[in-house]
Amino acid sequence: MSNVEYASIGKRAIAFFIDDIIVSFLYIIIFYDQIIKLKSQDEMVAFIVEYSWVLLLLKVIYHSFFIAYNGATIGKYFAKIKAIDEDSGKNLTWSRSILRAIVREIGESFFYFTFWFAFVDSKRQTLHDKTSKCVVINV
Repeated sequence: MSNVEYASIGKRAIAFFIDDIIVSFLYIIIFYDQIIKLKSQDEMVAFIVEYSWVLLLLKVIYHSFFIAYNGATIGKYFAKIKAIDEDSGKNLTWSRSILRAIVREIGESFFYFTFWFAFVDSKRQTLHDKTSKCVVINV
């Protein structure tokens, strides 16, 4: 693909922040009745540990759906960037979108390991971008 402008790390960070806020609100909405009943910090920590898998699943579903459907999560939409297939320029398939989301969450769980690749890559690709064969571009 030629004539594309790769998204800056700043724009990607803005999209990341917006998306995390949205998914966090969804998590809070789902568990609101249980969260307001927590009375101590220990109860809160135990709750978060017990239901962290739900947050992980929400993130994978959120990112997979929006990237496969439109190439952009809500955060990417506001940052005016899009994840596309690096060869065809089209939206990622569902399977590659799910793969991207899973690798992204693994990297996020390990000190954002997969994200650091963007700082040294000419296309600003993270490891989850490379794994799913996509690039994030300005729209």
